[in-house]
Amino acid sequence: MSETKSITIMLVDDHFVVRSGLAASLDLDEDFSVVAEAERGEGAVEMYLENRPDLVVVDLQLPDIDGIKVTSLLRAADENARVLIFSTFARDDDVQAALDAGASGYLQKSAAREELVLAIRTVASGESYLPTGLADRLSGLQLGPTITLREREILALIAKGRANKEIGAELGIAEDTVKRHISNIFQKLEVSDRAQATAEAIRRGIVKIEE
Repeated sequence: MSETKSITIMLVDDHFVVRSGLAASLDLDEDFSVVAEAERGEGAVEMYLENRPDLVVVDLQLPDIDGIKVTSLLRAADENARVLIFSTFARDDDVQAALDAGASGYLQKSAAREELVLAIRTVASGESYLPTGLADRLSGLQLGPTITLREREILALIAKGRANKEIGAELGIAEDTVKRHISNIFQKLEVSDRAQATAEAIRRGIVKIEE
């Protein structure tokens, strides 16, 4: 009789080759089982609730909502959800925002398979994981104010050319609240107008350019 694999995993990544290759690699471990795969952030929470995996491995950049927002939604749906961000990028503000959103770990896709396995085991056990170099870098830096999830949503809408009133209607908040958020965004990004904010957000990877 075959043994039940002890660590179940859900993958959220919009690239099929990456997702399928990662699933095949992880399934080689006798105690890993990939039980669900999503190519978009939308619907990831529903898939999570259907499968209840021990761990969700999430790409940072997705075609609809980013991995930080996905992490926040997963944690809101289940405070015990364990999330490992697995990204090409490791910008300081992205890492900090992911941790602030509730991710338990952050790893770059350039990491060796052995480190990925270690990160998965660590996060699945309820602990946090950051590569030594990244952890040292974060602790040694005086990071500026983190761009919050709400501010990221507003930046994405600013980049689409939405006016304050439209942003407020889409997010269900007052126009005055939108203005306060935008003022905070300008201060954090050290810019003076919406065009500069959009350019800086794209440069930092906070806003993804739609192809």
